[in-house]
Amino acid sequence: QRTSLDSVCLQYLLYGLLNSHCFCLLKNGMGLIIFFLCAYVPKTEAGHCKWAEVLKDLERIKTSKDIDVSLYTANADEDEECQELVMRCFFLETEVIIQECRIKNCSKTQDVWNIWKNGNESFEKSKLTSTKSEKCKECEEYEEKNFTEFVQNFVKVIQRDCK
Repeated sequence: QRTSLDSVCLQYLLYGLLNSHCFCLLKNGMGLIIFFLCAYVPKTEAGHCKWAEVLKDLERIKTSKDIDVSLYTANADEDEECQELVMRCFFLETEVIIQECRIKNCSKTQDVWNIWKNGNESFEKSKLTSTKSEKCKECEEYEEKNFTEFVQNFVKVIQRDCK
């Protein structure tokens, strides 16, 4: 019980100290600038794209010469309500790339694996919220395109999602 009382006393002292310093700072221009910068910084961090790591890995693999595979490739301009399903299709197709890389021992296998892993982690955190609409296609309904076109469209779809 003693530590609880000490904690409350310490919190009260810190509250008083911060209160007096904050109000003094707000009286001058520099204090206001610091206050607004501090208020803005957490907001920009929270707005960080959840696909940023995937984008980095896509940049690493896009020039790979040892990945030669045709993949179902969704259009970057699909309807907004299909966005989540489109993203899932791209991540499903990365499994095909992983298999190709295992067979050919690609130099970018780890990067492809990271894309798949990061995508699945993001989808596990947010269960599928999109419902199948008449507008939305199944992955296999999209045209098969070469690896380069697949990566280009994947990047466009992620960038669209991150706006």
